[in-house]
Order: sequence, then structure tokens, then C-alpha cells
Amino acid sequence: MNFPETFEWGTATAAYQIEGAATEDGRGASIWDTFSATPGKVFQGHTGAVACDHYHRWQTDLDLLSDLGVTAYRFSTAWPRILPRGYGTVNSKGLDFYDQLIDGLLARNIKPFVTLYHWDLPQVLEDRGGWRNPDISEIFCEYAHAVAERLAGRAFAYATMNEPWCIASLGHELGEHAPGLQDRQAALTAAHNVLLAHGKALPVLREHAPSSQLGIVLNLMPSYPASDSDDDIAAARAFDGWFNRWYLDPLLTGEYPQDAWQSYGNDVPDVASQDAAIISKPLDFLGVNYYTRALVRYNPQAAFPFAHALAPDDPARDPADYTDMGWEVYPDGLYDLLTDLAKRDNLPPLYITENGAAYPDELRADAVEDSARVAYYDQHLAALANALADGVDVRGYFAWSLMDNFEWAHGYSKRFGLYYVDYDTQVRLPKDSATWYQALIRARS
Repeated sequence: MNFPETFEWGTATAAYQIEGAATEDGRGASIWDTFSATPGKVFQGHTGAVACDHYHRWQTDLDLLSDLGVTAYRFSTAWPRILPRGYGTVNSKGLDFYDQLIDGLLARNIKPFVTLYHWDLPQVLEDRGGWRNPDISEIFCEYAHAVAERLAGRAFAYATMNEPWCIASLGHELGEHAPGLQDRQAALTAAHNVLLAHGKALPVLREHAPSSQLGIVLNLMPSYPASDSDDDIAAARAFDGWFNRWYLDPLLTGEYPQDAWQSYGNDVPDVASQDAAIISKPLDFLGVNYYTRALVRYNPQAAFPFAHALAPDDPARDPADYTDMGWEVYPDGLYDLLTDLAKRDNLPPLYITENGAAYPDELRADAVEDSARVAYYDQHLAALANALADGVDVRGYFAWSLMDNFEWAHGYSKRFGLYYVDYDTQVRLPKDSATWYQALIRARS
């Protein structure tokens, strides 16, 4: 596998998933504090109150990054830690934490990639309508200003949002993530306001961090019809509009996909004449999170005009072809996704900002043998190398995740980490995949 000498090798985390310290140093409550404390919402009532205790163990966690040899680290800042009321008075202790984190990364020659929003909206803002509130985009700009004014150009890159589809659909349409709504119109309104907040924040970030790269991170899932039937082809196209094009198109062209817009009827958001220009401001990069593909079969009984053809409990499946999340291992989908993206106009350089797999890791004699994860990474990096060879401009790769952590509605039941975390002792131990990734990076240094 050939990669450019300037290619960034990294790993990624998110604030609520690792930090803990949920009530320390002035941090306010987030929607995930509320959601995870609601019975039945998160596996066995798990919460991120302690998580990986990264807030207190950040220095030794940065040493793990040094041991891996990564050149970049992607993490998120916590909005309720910096602005506990969502806006207004800045909590200096919250910014101090990220200030020292940036300094620690730079001292280790690791480039900081900062994500401003990875789902932990202050609860006080949710109480005012959250992402459905038309004022939320301006409030987000106040948060972006507070972060960029302090961290400035010391961050190599800023991503405004992580996975708008998850914010909108998982949080407001399917009810699986905070705030747990099941309302398509609310989801589409939230999606539009997320994109508006992104666009409005870009000039704020450019003012205070003119040397930093600016972008956004999308989770993208290439959509394949389960057969050659017209119904399955149409269903796969509908899935692509719902999951991918609803976010890609306005960011790159300023327009929502017309087929999806028409299918939503009266649920579409209110769009002002100037919104398109705000949302489609030029990007320095687009972050791509890829885990699996969508294999779509038309289902007239489904809530949507599509359904995944192969469910995790399909008796015909090979268990080795699926991760512990029930997601199909399909590295060719990453190649197809990247080469399809490269055909788009106005596409900026790309980073693979998340890619990884959960498996039921077991600690045995202070070691974790995770050959399935090693194979997953190896196959997906091979697909990425093929896309690079075919001319796709990808600048870096971030393995998800540095360590096992709070996996949202799955709590601590799913492990994605390169490092195994014993949640009782907070000891971190490298899995075989960490040793493999370390060797891969060293061989290319």
C-alpha cells in the first residue's frame, strides 16, 4: 500500500465518550447526560459521567498517541464545558483543559484536529428547542468564537460538526440518540439548522484561526440495491438521498436534492433565500466517516421506502462478515464512496476522519488478540490506497478509536478502541491492533 509522505496518520475520540468529569470545574449538563439518565435509553443505564476519565488522565492518554507514532489526533471540545449555559459567560476552566491538551499535543509533535460539536448540546439549549430553534445557528457561532479565540491557529484543523445525519435523524427522527425525538419534520429542521450553523461559523473561525484548515465531518454510507429490480434501485436511490445527498448537496452545491425534497412533502424545512450561500461556503477539507455500506431492498411496509436487505439476525449471513455492531465488513464500499465523491464538483481535499470496528474483545493475560479488527483496518486501508492510486485526494486517516469508550446508546457494551480500557481500574492496555497500527505508521515514517 502506497501513501504520500505527507499523509497524516491519526486516531480519534469525542468529548462525551471519554472525558468524564461531568460535573467538575463548572461543566453544565448536556443532552447526553439527560438522555443516558433516562431509563431505557442507554444499555444497562450506562452514562458518560466517568467514561474513560480522560479529563484527569489526559497526559498519559497523549503518551499513548506518542507510543502509536500518530502524526495527528482528532478530538472534540465539549460545548457545556466551555459555555455551561450554552451562551454568555465563558467557563475559563473549561477552555483551560483544551488549551493544555493542545499544548500537550504540540509538545509531542502531533497535529490537533478539533471538532467543535460531537453531539453534546448543552441541555439548557435543548430546553429552548435545541437544533429546532431558529436562533441556534447564531448561538453556535458564539461557541465557535470562544473556542477559536483561545485555541486560535494552534489547532491544525477545525471541523464544525460531526455527522449531521446522526444529529438530525438518530436524534430527532429515529429517537435512538439524544434528545430522543421521533419527528421527521423536527429532524429536517434540525438538519438545516446544523448546516446553517456550520456555514455561519466558518467566517468566525477564519477570523480567529486564519492558518487552520476548516471543514465539516459527514458519515457517508454508499447505497447499493439488493437486486436489479426497479423497486430496489429506486429504494437505494431514496436511501442515498436521505443519508448522503441531503448533506453533501447543500454543502457542495447550495441545493438540497430535489428527489428527496419532493418525497418529504410538507416536512421540508423553511429555507431563506440567503441560506444556500451560507451553507455552501468553500471548505478546506471534508471529513468522511465510513464504517459500512447500505444494501437496500424495497419494503412497502417500512416507514421509509427502503430497508436494509441483510439484517444482523439473517441466518444466511457469515458471522465473520459482520462487526459486533451488526455492521457488514465491506471495504470495497470505501473505495466506491471515495471514487464517487471525486466525481463531484467543488469537492475539497478529504480526510478519513473515522474508520474502525467494534468486536467483543476479551482481556487475557494482559493482552487482547483482535485479529478481526486488524483485518478490518488492513482491508480498508488497502481500499483507501487504491482510491489514492486512482487520483482521489485524501490527506489522512484517523482510526476510530484511540481507546474503548462510551458508545452512545450501546453504553460500554461495544469496544472500538486500539487500547483496551478496564472501566473499573481505568487501566489502558494496547490490543494487537494498536501494535499493528504502530508498526504500520513506523514503516511509513
